[in-house]
Amino acid sequence: MLVICCLLLFLDTSRVAMGEPTPAAVSGFNSYSKSVGARLAQQHRSPNAFLAAATSDPVDAETRLRRGELVIDRVTPSKDAELPGAMLHHWRGTAFAPGAKAADFERLMRDLNSYPQHFSPQVVQAKVLTQDGSRMQAWMRVRQKHVITVVMDTTYDITFGRLDAGHGYSISESTRIAEIDGAGTKTERTLDSNEEHGFLWRQNTYWSYVERDGGLYLQIESISLTRSIPNGVGWVIKPYVESIPRESLEFTLRSACNAIRK
Repeated sequence: MLVICCLLLFLDTSRVAMGEPTPAAVSGFNSYSKSVGARLAQQHRSPNAFLAAATSDPVDAETRLRRGELVIDRVTPSKDAELPGAMLHHWRGTAFAPGAKAADFERLMRDLNSYPQHFSPQVVQAKVLTQDGSRMQAWMRVRQKHVITVVMDTTYDITFGRLDAGHGYSISESTRIAEIDGAGTKTERTLDSNEEHGFLWRQNTYWSYVERDGGLYLQIESISLTRSIPNGVGWVIKPYVESIPRESLEFTLRSACNAIRK
C-alpha cells in the first residue's frame, strides 16, 4: 500500500510544471557528455578497442552475447547521477546479431522513414530534416508509456563515421525536446518551456558496431537528463524512474537487432 501511495504521489507531482533545467544541471550534462564523447573518439581509433568492455565479467558477457542475450550495464557513477534539480542517466547495452553486416546496420540507421516500423511503439513518426554527407538533422515523435504516457517531439544532430568497412559508429545529440499535450487529438499542442514536466530534458545516443565472428556486435550508450525525484519518496520512486532509461535502451537495442535480422 505504501508503494502505491508513493507512486500516486509521484504521478501527482509529475503533473507540476518543472520548466527548463537549471544552468548548473545543463552544464553538468554537457561536461559529462563531452567526457564520454572524448572516450568514444579514442575507442573508435582502434579496431581492437572499438567497443567498451562490459562492466561485469567480460568472458561471461561474450558467452551471453553469443547465446543471443543482451548485456546491459549502468555506467553512471552514483555520485555523478544527481545534478541540481535533475538526474543524469547513463546506460550501455551490447548485442550480437548473427549474419548481420555493418553496411546493413548503417542503412537501417540512416533510413529514418522506417523507424516507426522498426522501433514502434516508441517511435511514432520520424523524418530527415537536412542532410549533408555523413551529417543529418532528424526529427522524431516518440512515445514513452510507464504508468503514464508521455509524447515528445525531438530533434537530433546525427553524425555517422567509420574506421573501416567493418567498424562504424554514430553520434546523436538532442537539440530540442518538446512535450506534446493531447497528441493525436484536435487539442494537440506543444507545451512551452514553463509548462513542461521535465520527463526528458536532454538525450545523447552513441552507437558503435563491429562486424566479426560471423555477425555484428552492436553497442549503444545513452545519456539522458531528467527532472529530479520529489523529496520524501526517493527511496521507492528512484528505482522506478531509473528503470525507464534502461528499458528504453533495451527496447531500442533489441528492436535494432530484430530489424537487421530481417
